[in-house]
Amino acid sequence: MTWHAGRLIDHVHLRAQNFVNTRYFYEAVFAVLGIKIEQSGSNWFQVDELFVDAADAKTVPTHVHLAFQAKDRQMVDAFHRAALAAGGTDNGAPGERHYHPGYYGAFVLDPDGNNIEAVFHGPVRRSAASVRMDPIVATPAKE
Repeated sequence: MTWHAGRLIDHVHLRAQNFVNTRYFYEAVFAVLGIKIEQSGSNWFQVDELFVDAADAKTVPTHVHLAFQAKDRQMVDAFHRAALAAGGTDNGAPGERHYHPGYYGAFVLDPDGNNIEAVFHGPVRRSAASVRMDPIVATPAKE
C-alpha cells in the first residue's frame, strides 16, 4: 500500500459529534479543492493527514485550526461558499491577510466548531505534489 503525506504533520484527528453532518461538510469542501475521500468506513474517513471519526456521546469534540491549500484565490472563494452551503459557519470571509504578502484565505467553523481555512499563498513552485511512501517489505532471512 502506497500513501502520500506531508513532511511536518503526521496526522490530524478530529472527532465528530454528528458524523453524517461532518462528513457531508468535508465532502463538499474537498470537492471544491479537487480532493476525493478515498479511504473511509461507516464511521470514519481519512484524506492524507486528516482522520475524522464519530465521537461517542461522552466524547467532547476536538477544536483545532486546520488549513487546506488552495491553488488560487478563486478556489479559496469557492471553498468558502461550499463550506457555508454545507453547514459551516462564517469565521472570516475570503480576503488578503497580513500574515505575509500574497496570503489569501477564508475561514469557517465546521459542524463541530473546528476552525477550517483554505489558503492560497500566492504563486509558488512545488518540489513535488506530495511525499510518496512505499512500505518496505522485509524478506525472510535464509537459514
